[in-house]
Amino acid sequence: MSGGWNPDLLSQHLQRELGAVPQRASVTFLGAEPIDVLRFADVDAGCLTYVTAGASRHPMADPADLNPDPVRGPRAEVVMRLTPPGEAGLRNLHKALAMIAAAPMVEGLVLGPDALVDLGAPLWDGAPFTAVLLAQDELAPLELSAPAEAIRFLRAVPVTANEAAWVRLKGAQALREAWAEAGIDPADPARVAATLR
Repeated sequence: MSGGWNPDLLSQHLQRELGAVPQRASVTFLGAEPIDVLRFADVDAGCLTYVTAGASRHPMADPADLNPDPVRGPRAEVVMRLTPPGEAGLRNLHKALAMIAAAPMVEGLVLGPDALVDLGAPLWDGAPFTAVLLAQDELAPLELSAPAEAIRFLRAVPVTANEAAWVRLKGAQALREAWAEAGIDPADPARVAATLR
């Protein structure tokens, strides 16, 4: 495993942090290693937390770097926190999260806070959201053996196509301010899009 990356250590870390045993789904892309998506349900708190496992297997590197370091470099996993959606469900969300997590391996993207990842398709069946805006999540980083960097956890917040365009035009903070002004909860899968001007 690259730089001491261990799927069992990652799973144990997440279970300690989130206090539950997750459901697990695995997604494989042609030419890439599989990405697992773990689903943690906190019934009391009314929260669903999805976390990828596999994106941090290798450090992220600039695609222009012809000789990337196989150990050093930023590592991250993707987190999505949502309130339970009721009857509508979140069918196929795990596939979208796996696509985002695989982007560093498949497309050479370096994921980090304020990055916009646009899939151009609904994040789950029937969703109005086609992209995510990344932010630092509250999950504690997972330290790896030196010289590998710790695994960071990036929260992926669903955004609509119009909101994604707003981020490209005005920046991530402008969208977050629009949500706050309108009293929008970005974790609500049934929320309305922000009115942007």
